Amino acid sequence: MTTPIEFALDTFGDVTSGPDGAPLPHAQVIRNLVEEAVLADGLGIDFFGIGEHHRADFAVSAPEVLLGAIAARTERIRLGTAVTVLSSDDPIRVFQRFSTLDALSNGRAEVVLGRGSFTESFPLFGFDMNEYETLFEEKLDLFAELLKGGPAKWKGSIRPALDVPGVFPPIENGTLKTWVGVGGSPQSVVRAAHYGLPLMLAIIGGDPARFRPYVDLYHQALEKFGKAAQPIGVHSHGYVADSEEAAKEELWPHWKAGRDRIGADRGWPPAQRADFEREIEGGSLYLGTPETVARRIANTVKALGLARFEMKYSAGTLPHERMMRSIELYGTKVVPMVKDMLA
Repeated sequence: MTTPIEFALDTFGDVTSGPDGAPLPHAQVIRNLVEEAVLADGLGIDFFGIGEHHRADFAVSAPEVLLGAIAARTERIRLGTAVTVLSSDDPIRVFQRFSTLDALSNGRAEVVLGRGSFTESFPLFGFDMNEYETLFEEKLDLFAELLKGGPAKWKGSIRPALDVPGVFPPIENGTLKTWVGVGGSPQSVVRAAHYGLPLMLAIIGGDPARFRPYVDLYHQALEKFGKAAQPIGVHSHGYVADSEEAAKEELWPHWKAGRDRIGADRGWPPAQRADFEREIEGGSLYLGTPETVARRIANTVKALGLARFEMKYSAGTLPHERMMRSIELYGTKVVPMVKDMLA
């Protein structure tokens, strides 16, 4: 499928450091995040996504509320999530929240549905981790029914059967753009193709080219299911600065702080500088000058045949001011360079 490449940014609302090095209050992080989105809109970025977490090191647990605030202060940028954890949410409420956002933003809403890489929402909302697969499969099936618009009729095992004349408010024009977020499971790739939904690959480590078999599988599955070609996007971490050395030194302590905090929960050893350098050189950390970052993005776009590249610009405790500068360089330097490289 040949489409113009879209350039996106996303954040999980990581709790950042203030001028004194201490963590900012969650409320201030949320207010800063809105300013980051407004800057992205002014720079012509195509899409801005906000992730959902329910833990102390991330400020955002209700991304749709922030997206509504951002919609009121922006003009053109498309708005959505960097994964809505559908397994621990109600598909009907998710649809209603995003159809409301679509109305507020004059048709700019999108949603990325996935299982997420964190599981704290399951006990928080009373869901059994033993039903991890069933919850996502059936809730995605229900959501796909809602995307058709009009009367909705559905039956499964996780809730009473649904037979209603509609779910309100409806999407004003067309269909709510809905991606399926995938972390590298072939079953998830095939599932996205089964519903004819766009694919968002979360590539957060290692050579992005290793995901080419998943791209091929997706295209083959779409054809098998008789579905139209759909766009493929990639979400990866990145940081842009005025020099290679500045980019590394500015990001490293904050990248390590975030990685080690998550790693402590998952049994990972503390991150070493060699891990950081490896991801920069041949992995999925798009870091450096605008020229370096643009070249690496262009290579990934060509290797995977992407329609969207989405850079997670926040990283652990990285301060707001440095994220704003990275966003500015991404919009004014990186995006035009990538477009030239792909022309």
